[in-house]
Amino acid sequence: MTTIAFTHGRILTERGFETDLSVLVEDGHIVAVLPGPPPKDAQVVDLAGRYLVPGFIDTQVNGGGDVLLNDEPTVEGLRRIAAAHRKYGTTGMLPTLISDDVEVMRRAIDATREAIAQKVPGVLGVHLEGPYLNAARKGVHDPSKFHTPDAGELDLVASLGNDGITLVTLAPERFDAATLQALAARGVIIAAGHTAATYEQLRDAFAHGITGVTHLFNAMTPMNSREPGAVGAALENADAWCGLIVDGFHVHDATLRVSIAARPRGKMMLVTDAMPPVGGEREAFSLYGVEMICRDGQCTTADGTLAGSALDMASAVRNTVQRLGLPLDEACRMASQYPADFIGLGGELGRIAPGYRADLVVLDEDLKVQGTWIAGKA
Repeated sequence: MTTIAFTHGRILTERGFETDLSVLVEDGHIVAVLPGPPPKDAQVVDLAGRYLVPGFIDTQVNGGGDVLLNDEPTVEGLRRIAAAHRKYGTTGMLPTLISDDVEVMRRAIDATREAIAQKVPGVLGVHLEGPYLNAARKGVHDPSKFHTPDAGELDLVASLGNDGITLVTLAPERFDAATLQALAARGVIIAAGHTAATYEQLRDAFAHGITGVTHLFNAMTPMNSREPGAVGAALENADAWCGLIVDGFHVHDATLRVSIAARPRGKMMLVTDAMPPVGGEREAFSLYGVEMICRDGQCTTADGTLAGSALDMASAVRNTVQRLGLPLDEACRMASQYPADFIGLGGELGRIAPGYRADLVVLDEDLKVQGTWIAGKA
């Protein structure tokens, strides 16, 4: 069996960045992280002083490589989206379906199952963002798609089962506690988003199966002096994971710094909310038949409504360091370890440690991606 050894770099471990280590990979997994030089018979990857970090995991990817999942809910569509984001260090992702018809949902779930069966690199499951949202906080979603699911539709939502991860973003005020609990009991990860929930409603939903918040601050009730809103409930809950879009457009940098400081370490994670132009060649794309434009890193409708982002995970990490002032090791954990924990894969992804899958990224001094490995394959 071939042993691959990553050496002569700055390796992100649980203690931070360390030098004089060799990361040994066999059969797609990390088998050892050892001090000193690698074994003489190993195939050496000389990092030349660069950073070796866990592969990034993005739980909200609407598109990439000029593909929107809603338009191409196929294995090939998933393959192209994942390949586009891999260039930016994303080695694991949840392709995200924006609110759509039930038949499109079915196709996206079936394509995800098949992509995982075919071992399409980077596809971990599916994120259904809607259509169980609140029209008062619709964002760019089409409210004509919004509805309350019946039992059969909930069976569809949970149908991926153990074949992959299913994340659903919904407005919790539209569901009773028993339905949330039943969905969570079937292995579905539930996040609150596009919600007009009060502080009390979201706090109650956290007690009945919701474990995360989709793009904190955006498309939800804000935190005010006498009404904490959904934002207040999320910031207060020590157990909830919160996704952050760090692109300079969705949330003010100061707001992000304050919110990160207010939460327990390990519960804030980076997401992109990426649209087709990421890793693609076109600035414009269509959603619900309406043209969206991405310019200077910002995607909007003609009236200026934010329509996802043109953000990639490597840029999110850089922004977290350069705009928010966080250390690089923490920014990288927010892009790898913490999202892995959120989706229940923290025992196999998101860390450089023995037993973990060898999903790895090399960053240079400018924090640009110089190489990626998924299960030990470049």
